Amino acid sequence: MAKSISKSLAAALVYATFAVYLYHPYFGKFDRWRWLLVVSAALGSAGCYVLSRRWVKDFAGSLFAGACYGFGPFALSLAKFHPTASLLAATVPWLFCPAAFIGAPSKRKMNEQKRVLETGRKWLSLPLSVLPFMVIVVFFQVSAEYRLFAVPIQTRLQLNDVASLAIPLVMVDRNVTLMGFYHIPIAPLITGLAMLAAARKLWMIAILVLAVALACLDPLLQISPIIWLTVGTTCGAVIAGIGMQGLVSAGYADRKWILLAAGVTATFSIATLFLATRYYQVFAGLGARYARLFTETAKMYILGTLAVLVIFFLARAKSRAHWLRWAILGASMGLDIRLGATSIVDKIF
Repeated sequence: MAKSISKSLAAALVYATFAVYLYHPYFGKFDRWRWLLVVSAALGSAGCYVLSRRWVKDFAGSLFAGACYGFGPFALSLAKFHPTASLLAATVPWLFCPAAFIGAPSKRKMNEQKRVLETGRKWLSLPLSVLPFMVIVVFFQVSAEYRLFAVPIQTRLQLNDVASLAIPLVMVDRNVTLMGFYHIPIAPLITGLAMLAAARKLWMIAILVLAVALACLDPLLQISPIIWLTVGTTCGAVIAGIGMQGLVSAGYADRKWILLAAGVTATFSIATLFLATRYYQVFAGLGARYARLFTETAKMYILGTLAVLVIFFLARAKSRAHWLRWAILGASMGLDIRLGATSIVDKIF
C-alpha cells in the first residue's frame, strides 16, 4: 500500500512539474481563470494515471497513460475556450475510478457469500460508469443558468478534424478540434485495441466509440458535443497504457501485432514525408512553414517506428529485456509529448 501511494505521489509530482514548465513562459499573461489550465493539466493526468492502474501493472505505463491524456492535444487545445472546460476535462478520469475499482476482481480466496457480494459489486460498476456523462450534463446545465458558456454549444466534431488524429501539430493553428494523441502513442494505442479485441473485453472500446459518436451529433441538452471527447480520450489514453504494457511484455508469438503497429507508424511517416515534399515545392516558398511541420511530424513517426521495430526484433530473438523496452518506449514517448505539448501551448498563447 505504501509503495502504491509513493508511486502515485511521484507521478503527481512529475505531472505538476511538467505543467508548470509548460505554462511558465506565459504566467505573466494569466488572469485568475487561466491558472486553472495548470491545475487541470496536472489533475487530469493524475486522474488518468490512477484510473489506468486498474489495468496497467507497471508504473511507467500508467505514467505515460496519464501524460497522454492530461498533456495530449485535445486536453491542451481546450485552452482556446474558457478554462473551466479544461477543469471539467480533468475530472472525467477521476469520475471513472469508482466504476473501475469497485468492479475490480479480488485476488483473495472467497467463500460463496463473498463471491456473491463481489458479483454484486461488479454489477454496481455498470451504473457508476454513467457518472462522467451525468456530471458533464449537470455542468452544462448549471453553467447555462449562470450564463457561463465554457464551450460554444455548436462546437462539434467535423470531418476536417479527423486529420488531427495523424498530424496534430500541423492542424493546431487551424480552426479544428485536435481529437487524438501525439505520434508515438499511436503504436501502443493500436496494440492496446488489438489486445482488448483479442480478449473480448470490448466495453472500453464501446465507450470510446459512443463518445466519438456523441461528439459528432447536434447539441443535446445545451451540451457542446465536442466535450464528449473527454470521455473518448480518457479511454484512448488508458488503452495506450495497456498497449505499452503489451509491447513490453510481448513474446515470440506476438510478433505480428508488433509488426502491425510498426507498419501503421511507418505508413504515417512515409505519408507525412511525401506531404512535406509537396509543400516545399509550393511557389516562392509559401508552403515552407507547413513543410517544416510535416517534416517534424515525420521524424516523430520514424522514431516511433524504430522504437517498435527494436521491440519486434527483441521479441523475435525471444529476448524479454523489459528494462530496455521501457527505456526505448519511455524515451521516445517522453520526447514526443514534450515537443508536442510545448508546440501546442506556444501556438495557443
